[in-house]
Amino acid sequence: MSNSELLSVEPLDLQFPFELRKQISCSLYLTNKTDNHVAFKVKTTNPKKYCVRPNTGVVLPRSTCEVLVTMQAQKEAPSDMQCKDKFLLQGVTASPGVTAKDVTPEMFSKEAGYLVEETKLRVTYVAPPQPPSPVHEGSEEGSSPRASVSDNGVQASEFSFQRSSADKVEPQQNTSEARTLITKLTEEKQSAIQLNNKLQRELDQLRRDSKRGQSGIPLMYVLLVGLIGLILGYIMKRT
Repeated sequence: MSNSELLSVEPLDLQFPFELRKQISCSLYLTNKTDNHVAFKVKTTNPKKYCVRPNTGVVLPRSTCEVLVTMQAQKEAPSDMQCKDKFLLQGVTASPGVTAKDVTPEMFSKEAGYLVEETKLRVTYVAPPQPPSPVHEGSEEGSSPRASVSDNGVQASEFSFQRSSADKVEPQQNTSEARTLITKLTEEKQSAIQLNNKLQRELDQLRRDSKRGQSGIPLMYVLLVGLIGLILGYIMKRT
């Protein structure tokens, strides 16, 4: 930044990321440090190489003006990447209400008695910004799928995760239900076995009593034992 009294200039070095056959622009900011209108003019040692817009104008009190300097496309690069071009910014206090159309070359004439403030600017070449490294496409086999965006803005990989989680939860639920059913059937089986054993003991007792008393076994009791046997067989098949 310059130490001038009228205009503060930023930057003092015009840096151009040099590239062959490509126009390159650099912004120059002029800040009026006074309460007066300040007229300015930009000159260069190589006017055919650069385009300055605007090259003349007026900066309002306590305000900032942007000047765009464009270097024309170059066909050859300098061997040492050094640039000898220079710019000269001239500033002068102008009358209140003056506009850019009112700025004339005579306003910057020291011979006419105008107090002209001058700031010299240098031109430097810098390395152009490096392009981002390309992302290699993953093969269909052995590569993880990349996240894509669906129509509603949600990444497809998120859906994949949710679907995978659901696939894992469902077998767990089925396994839990199967275990509960097996436990229940096992308990029923144990109860039926115990009941069958009890009835079998009672049936044996009745047979022994019938031999002593020569009385037959009640028909209903025999049918009940047979029914219990059928139920037990059904439970054994389910488990």
